[in-house]
Amino acid sequence: MTIPYLIGAFILCVLLFFNRNKRMSYFLTSLFLAFQWIFTIHEYIHLNTVEYGYFLPDAVGILLLITISIIAVPAIYHSHVFLSKNQDNPRNSALYLSSMVVLIFALSLAYLSNHIAVTWVFVEMTTLSASALIYHRRNVRTLEGTWKYIFVCSISITFVFIGILFLSIAVQEVGDTNLTFTSLMKRAAELDVFWLRLAFIFIFTGYTAKIGLVPMYTAGIDAKDKAPSPAGALLSSVLMNVGFIGIFRFYEIVAQTKLHAWTNNIIMVSAVLSIFIATVYMIKVKNIKRMFAYSSIEHMGIVMLGLAAGGIGYYAAILHIVLHAFVKSSLFFQMGQIYRIYKSKSVYDVGNYFKYNLTGALVVMLGFISATAMPPSGLFVSEFLIFRSLFEAHYFLILIFVLLLLTIIIWAFGKNIFKLLFTPAVDFNEDDLERIKPFESYSQFALLGLVVYLGLNPPLQMVELIQEAVKNLP
Repeated sequence: MTIPYLIGAFILCVLLFFNRNKRMSYFLTSLFLAFQWIFTIHEYIHLNTVEYGYFLPDAVGILLLITISIIAVPAIYHSHVFLSKNQDNPRNSALYLSSMVVLIFALSLAYLSNHIAVTWVFVEMTTLSASALIYHRRNVRTLEGTWKYIFVCSISITFVFIGILFLSIAVQEVGDTNLTFTSLMKRAAELDVFWLRLAFIFIFTGYTAKIGLVPMYTAGIDAKDKAPSPAGALLSSVLMNVGFIGIFRFYEIVAQTKLHAWTNNIIMVSAVLSIFIATVYMIKVKNIKRMFAYSSIEHMGIVMLGLAAGGIGYYAAILHIVLHAFVKSSLFFQMGQIYRIYKSKSVYDVGNYFKYNLTGALVVMLGFISATAMPPSGLFVSEFLIFRSLFEAHYFLILIFVLLLLTIIIWAFGKNIFKLLFTPAVDFNEDDLERIKPFESYSQFALLGLVVYLGLNPPLQMVELIQEAVKNLP
């Protein structure tokens, strides 16, 4: 169903782009969400069935597809709220909604791609659609953020392309031309380690721009800050997941060779440096959206630690990437309400949030508990399993160092969150205060509730999908 989904989503995107009627935009986006869920259910039912030779709904792809389909519903809803509150002209609103639809269907198909070059094409589509969302406000700051994002992502996607060329050389040397992941898995042991090593360096480095890891993490920080909050929710969750799946699928291949230990070292260095950089910036950052963005870098570092440590860390890494998407998207959705009240993203301009938006303040409090992996957050479970995998793999010094960094992050994060929730705002004028309706926060409660439920009591189907996703890893 991937080709009908692609064609249908593209048609809806075109209709949204040319549409100038608000009611019609509601109808078209609702139709897309229904189409998205039909596609998701169909792919789940047809698990591990190759489609058109280039798509394969495997376990990890289905997990991330379900994740984006869940988050897409509140993302579209909050986008309509954002556009109506800002009274954007119909042309800008049409471009925003069509770009969001492109981003969602490009990510969905990238998750399911069974060909490394096809994945590359859809990842490039996410760069273009995300850029349109970042530039939505059309001012100097969003222009700067957009060009920075395009520049860094263009370099990163070029790195991935070079890596694919090196990989193709290795494949041709064994008398093959097939670059599907299933074929590469079967012939991994035959591939020349020299070309495979070069390919991994370039592909890993390229995808760090999407997942938000050292060395190319800078692309996402300004993007999440400058983009409207509903778009930032997608950039900080499901877009980072596409970087993970790009690395994960190639890691599965390299793990079948004698480069496995070397690959783990590369990933471990990047992960630890990412957590360290997130810690440094979390201490000094005063922009709430950028604080959430640096928190995402920390979590991606933790995910990659689990992947490099192996053992139970494989399972925990997949669980963590899913739960993090729900937590961070809920915080960015709530950030839209914070901005509407204070007209600022600075910690210095906010305060007493419980007084001005009780339900929203509860979301922020629960989001803080979840993002810092405190019980009963499901991230507590996944982080505990990742730390256990580090201990079992005898990475004792790294474990101690990371725990120290995470302690500092919790302190820095908590200091700013408590300032937002409890400290009186300085020179805040309550005369034109916008009253946020409580039901606007219900979607965030649902996402955070999912994090608790899936972490503490994951359904059997989810456990089986994660186990299926990591079965090829040693």
